[in-house]
Amino acid sequence: MTALICGSLAFDTIMSFGGRFSEALLADQLHKINVAFLVPSMRREFGGCAGNIAYNLKLLGGDPLIMATIGQDGGAYHERLDQLEISRRCIRTIDDAYTAQAFITTDAGSNQITAFHPGAMSVSFENKVADAGAVKLAIIAPDGRDGMLQHAQQCADLNVPFIFDPGQGMPMFDGAELTRFIELATWVAVNDYEAEMLTARTGLSLADIAARVDALVVTRGENGSEIHTGGKRIDIPCVPVEKVVDPTGCGDAFRAGMMHGLSRGYDWETTGRIASLMGAIKITHQGGQNHAPSLAEIEERFEQAFGYRF
Repeated sequence: MTALICGSLAFDTIMSFGGRFSEALLADQLHKINVAFLVPSMRREFGGCAGNIAYNLKLLGGDPLIMATIGQDGGAYHERLDQLEISRRCIRTIDDAYTAQAFITTDAGSNQITAFHPGAMSVSFENKVADAGAVKLAIIAPDGRDGMLQHAQQCADLNVPFIFDPGQGMPMFDGAELTRFIELATWVAVNDYEAEMLTARTGLSLADIAARVDALVVTRGENGSEIHTGGKRIDIPCVPVEKVVDPTGCGDAFRAGMMHGLSRGYDWETTGRIASLMGAIKITHQGGQNHAPSLAEIEERFEQAFGYRF
């Protein structure tokens, strides 16, 4: 059944800095920062959380439905989604705005600095979850502030279980709003940095958050991930890769794996491992949507990594 993906569609301009940000930043001078990073390589990619999650879910044989807004310059993205056979019936075009734009600089340690222009994303609240029709589950990924608030409430009102994935949109919300998201959500997914911010802003511990949802998932990069559910913690290992190429979109690939496992009713061990594998496959490719393994190849890699097939 259809999985609803509420989030951004964006164009990503991705640049690589050969050094480390930490070497160019003086801790005692951050109040008057003025730095420039030489980025010899630059490319433009299709991105946005909703686009990336849908792309990865399609690779897994899922049926993603994107709910997003796109700007007057979004024709190329429409064509791409048509080629991928991903429905765009819930994508609204905003004629007087540009598509959201992310400008991402990655250093030698895979740390990232991102500047983001929201553009059409700012009016994502014009989309309504009820217009999607019958869906099995949803994800509320980074999007316009009002859109995230309204779509979470609409999912809850319609009894659509959903993942709350605040991501880089977390700074838009205060503690009370984040607590409300948690109360409405079925599952919460954050990385380790976001987990620290979420607990600091809400005053809730990870155990408190886990007690309010069916599962809390915290990703920890090369250290794998942990799933807090039913009063226990499940540790999911990171799938080793030969070479880390680009972390952009790895979290989105992981969340697509989560959605696939949840939609198929897999246990959390298998769901987390699928998610981990999808992140590993993505990190060996540039951009958020340039890896293209077949479903058979994904299943084979899963068996090689974990000793059984999903």
